[in-house]
Amino acid sequence: MPMAGFVLDDRQRLDWLRLIRSESIGPRTFRTLVNRFGGAAGALDALPELGRQAGRTLRLCTAIEAEREFEALRRRGAHLIALGETAYPVPLQAIDSAPPLIAVEGDPAVLNRPCVALVGSRNASAAGLKFTATLARELGEAGFIVVSGLARGIDTSAHQASLESGTIAVLAGGLDEVYPPQNIPLLERIRERGAALSEMPLGWAPRGRDFPRRNRLVSGLALGTVVVEAARKSGSLITARFANEQGRQVFAVPGSPLDPRAEGGNHLIREGAILCAETAHVVDVLTPMLRRDDLFGPTPFLAREEGEPRGRQEALWDELDLPEVLPAPTAELNGEEMGARPAAQAGDVPRRRLLDLIGSTPVAIDDLVRASGQPAREVSRILLELELEGVVQRHVGGALSRLA
Repeated sequence: MPMAGFVLDDRQRLDWLRLIRSESIGPRTFRTLVNRFGGAAGALDALPELGRQAGRTLRLCTAIEAEREFEALRRRGAHLIALGETAYPVPLQAIDSAPPLIAVEGDPAVLNRPCVALVGSRNASAAGLKFTATLARELGEAGFIVVSGLARGIDTSAHQASLESGTIAVLAGGLDEVYPPQNIPLLERIRERGAALSEMPLGWAPRGRDFPRRNRLVSGLALGTVVVEAARKSGSLITARFANEQGRQVFAVPGSPLDPRAEGGNHLIREGAILCAETAHVVDVLTPMLRRDDLFGPTPFLAREEGEPRGRQEALWDELDLPEVLPAPTAELNGEEMGARPAAQAGDVPRRRLLDLIGSTPVAIDDLVRASGQPAREVSRILLELELEGVVQRHVGGALSRLA
């Protein structure tokens, strides 16, 4: 899955940081630009003219600003990890809107251990908090890292109960902008044996739209997401929907129909989520997955709300609309920056075979494995390369189609 040997040097890492911190550049635009111009440096050079063609004046992050953030992260002992590097979490790398760079404090090794996300109500019941603590502690004993969003209520209980076994806190703001502030002491303890993670710059105070952005990372890091308590229109259900769209397992704890905090979980179960009444219900589903090469891609079960946009990432960033202004893609990528090979490299029979099997109609990864006769791990690796190169696109549920 991660592409072996791909490591950015400091200059490349600064260029990546400049590009993702520039105006109207989100994960989708970043990936398109790097593929079209052979690297972040080429994309930065091209952006002013692209902005003019789009009728906009784009503000680029300066080298001084990027160096300042880079040095501030170093002083904090934080790691800035790029998409495709070995240290980048494998499950997160597989999602459509994977952040090009993540800032991590604590132990980066926990990012590539099997994770389970626990989410739920900020205004949690005593029973919900107790069940969450039991679930988090027993999941840790079973070898799983607990991921959550450091919010009040269920998130806090999940982190506290998994401090000894390891837990990951995903922040909506920068690593130095902790919300809620009451959890700053908890985050300090999390860093000792787990990790804090953010895609946002230092000094960034979280805003409303940043919390759904964070939620996609919470679910994206995990093999499965457990919703303990959630109202019908809560952020926890957003996390569950992200997990579903990312092809991950979704679990929900049932509750009394008289408690509004159980309405969301009960709804998820009716829609097809796996009922979770004890830790074994999660462990029994996820443990066999650890022996599989194709971990991601079950069919989504949550029906999309009427009028809801197909790709949630489109609503989370104000990204530059590139198709009208970008030139034709280059024939070859910068292998040093992206760790990838040209799409049509001669003699690569498995790669060529997969490209022949993928058309304009989305096809499931399992079907590609069967049709190609290649090992699932090799198919996943090649597909990730093709996606990073902009040759194929991933759809809801993990299916892929060929880009024209």
